[in-house]
Amino acid sequence: MPADACGACHGDAPPTATSLGTPAGAGSTAGGARFRVPTMDCASEESEIRRAVEHVTGIRAMTFQLGQRTLAIDAPEASVDQALAAIRKAGFDPQPVLKAGGNAASDSQAEADDHDHGAGSGNAWRLGGALLLAIGAEVLGFFAPDTQVWKGAGLALAAAAIWLAGFDVYKKGLTALRHGRLNINALMTVAVTGAFLIGQWPEAAMVMALYAIAEAIEARAVDRARNAIKGLLEMAPEEALVRQADSSWATVPVASVVLGAVVQVRPGERVPMDGVLSAGSTSINQAPVTGESIPVDKAVGDPVFAGTINETGTFEFEVTALASNSTLARIIHAVEQAQGTRAPTQGFVDRFAAVYTPAVFVVALAVALLGPWLLDWTWLEAAYKALVLLVIACPCALVISTPVTIVSGLAAAARRGILIKGGIYLEEARKLKAIALDKTGTITEGKPKLVAWEVIGTEVDAATAERIAAAMAGHSDHPVSRAIAAGLAPNKVEAKDFKAIAGRGVQADIGDAVYVLGNHRLIEERGQCSPALEATLRTHEEAGRTVSLLASGAGPIALFSVADTIKPSSREAVASLKALGITPVMLTGDNQATATAIAHEAGIDEARGNLLPEDKLEAIKALQAQHGLTAMTGDGINDAPALAQADIGVAMGAAGTDTAMEAADVVVMNDDLRRITETVQLSRSTHAVLWQNITLALGIKGVFLVLAVFGSATMWMAIFADMGASLLVVANGLRLLKKGVKPS
Repeated sequence: MPADACGACHGDAPPTATSLGTPAGAGSTAGGARFRVPTMDCASEESEIRRAVEHVTGIRAMTFQLGQRTLAIDAPEASVDQALAAIRKAGFDPQPVLKAGGNAASDSQAEADDHDHGAGSGNAWRLGGALLLAIGAEVLGFFAPDTQVWKGAGLALAAAAIWLAGFDVYKKGLTALRHGRLNINALMTVAVTGAFLIGQWPEAAMVMALYAIAEAIEARAVDRARNAIKGLLEMAPEEALVRQADSSWATVPVASVVLGAVVQVRPGERVPMDGVLSAGSTSINQAPVTGESIPVDKAVGDPVFAGTINETGTFEFEVTALASNSTLARIIHAVEQAQGTRAPTQGFVDRFAAVYTPAVFVVALAVALLGPWLLDWTWLEAAYKALVLLVIACPCALVISTPVTIVSGLAAAARRGILIKGGIYLEEARKLKAIALDKTGTITEGKPKLVAWEVIGTEVDAATAERIAAAMAGHSDHPVSRAIAAGLAPNKVEAKDFKAIAGRGVQADIGDAVYVLGNHRLIEERGQCSPALEATLRTHEEAGRTVSLLASGAGPIALFSVADTIKPSSREAVASLKALGITPVMLTGDNQATATAIAHEAGIDEARGNLLPEDKLEAIKALQAQHGLTAMTGDGINDAPALAQADIGVAMGAAGTDTAMEAADVVVMNDDLRRITETVQLSRSTHAVLWQNITLALGIKGVFLVLAVFGSATMWMAIFADMGASLLVVANGLRLLKKGVKPS
């Protein structure tokens, strides 16, 4: 990682807004003027900036995005100027973020320029040269004759190595010391300078060179986690084939495409923007947005999303969202915002590190001053041990152990079509004890389907009854009628004098007779319900079905049963939630009979029906009191009170739905309930890796602290232990990117 004022801790920030709203990218936004601070990487720098501006009046809010090294200041212009002056005085260099041209990639590219200082080719040559000079100083110090000439040559090589590798460290370290801050650069500045002054100049040079190289290597590893989601930016094309006013087609930048424009996509191409398919049909790979591994068939009227891949036919779509506000752009923005929230373990580690570093500095000072008096060391020996302690005191591995793991977990979830809007939800999901599941659209498909029909009279045969019912249902736009029409063969008869009977059904003349297609109440009002028919209707209604009857003046002819069927994945999802020790409960506004029937089919033991939004809110409170940590799933609109009350709110099937994205803490981009199970599994894996990293970092530090004082630890060993521990925790955290969650 870059040798900045912290030297570690990428991706950590205070809680920020985590809605899936308009992506960042403007120099001045609703959230305030945005600035990039190239050397701002971790919570310590954030705290320093906050302290620097605490005296400035008029600041309404400050939002940090440390993963992107950006800061937004919401304040009047005069207050912003004062704040910038205070930040520069504290040793930082905020640069205005220029307004992007509509594509999130432009802002990302500017941000990427900041990341290059850890791994560019120029840096590689500089660090390589510093290492060679340090090796030369070590060789001269070990083999050369003990003469002033050779000593002078070795001293010059060491000084040159320290200059090449540690110029930035010294500059930032001196700034930190001037402001009374004990960070990694301050510690390294004191340690290397002290070693040089007591005659350990070859070791001082080697330590600085190795530190700078390890920092660069770590930067690459940390950026893998921080930028894991950035690969999505490349999935949306920068140009689109757009229909012009004269009906010709022209390739234009997506940033200039307006709402309502018609775009053409050929087989094998990526969809450049969000829209609704207006001509043609195809199969689209939606994995980048929803995590679905199987391509989805698309026809006229279906939504398409930026960054998805057209598998088969050429199609046209009408643009419904600008490039800067596409579903893909909002996903990226949401993950970036989530990376900026501080998880519970992260907060604990930050507080611990804030005490740990000064404490070890005090111990080092005590060793230097008291060692000769209490342990009969020489002053040089005591000073050397104290300097080794300062190198070991670096909290890099400890502080970086949490954000790199959290970011990796968030990115792994996003790749599966699961947006977790903050590290706190990623960590807390493992504690879930109960989950409330909305019925429509969550457990069920959310669309009524004809599941059964039968002839119940003798007036006409089955084929004729089907044609009459299809003709009548086809004239109605009621969801139940549409489901019946879709489930029957296309009609070949003509319906005349068609009219709707409010709240009851429809009526039409077909042939020489008048027919009705209506609900139970309509047939009762016509006096055509027999005890046998009532029993049949009761059986269907208890199974959660809506029944329509076709009847003539002579009596009922056929019965059509419509139901909202459960999704194929719901049973498996409910079973897996139970296996994890989580109690699923269905909450729905439907009648209790329907709720009980659907819950039984899905494998849910408890179902509560006839619930209004406020009733669902009370049900969540009751589940929290009974079970503990409780999640709620819903569509983010009528379930908003319950989603807000739940410890974790989950929006299902929210691709392209702003309301659901705004309301929930976790967004599942398709309709698959199994993603909730995967979220809990990922949360448990992330928590395990977090504590593995913390234990590893503290364990290595503890061993070398003892060796430094009572053993024979050297500065070489200290730097290898420190940076080795940092690289180990980074590599361990990155395992989540490769492992993720098990495919469903």
